Amino acid sequence: MAHTYKNIGFNLTNTSKTDIFTVNTGSTVLIQTIQTTNYAAGNIDTIGYVYDSSASTEYELAHHTLNSKDSINFIDGTLVLESGDILRLESATANALSGIVSYLEITWLKQF
Repeated sequence: MAHTYKNIGFNLTNTSKTDIFTVNTGSTVLIQTIQTTNYAAGNIDTIGYVYDSSASTEYELAHHTLNSKDSINFIDGTLVLESGDILRLESATANALSGIVSYLEITWLKQF
């Protein structure tokens, strides 16, 4: 079993739900932060979703309104995602939301 700390950046260029991160096959991910910044001139509504691949169901994770030039951690605690799960974000304004996801990836190694 391998544990690796990683991060991935995002910049939403449209108002559609956007896949930010998909968990690799054979891995579990512990998301520590989804640091999100509104770099636009006005306030924006943002929604986070998790697609649970084992249940083939999407769940709303959080809904925030960010003031202009404001930033937040989108989640309040650790978020556990399993193999194939997808983290998605949506912004009511295009080209206004960016950020970084910090996580621990646990990879299950095959035993021979």
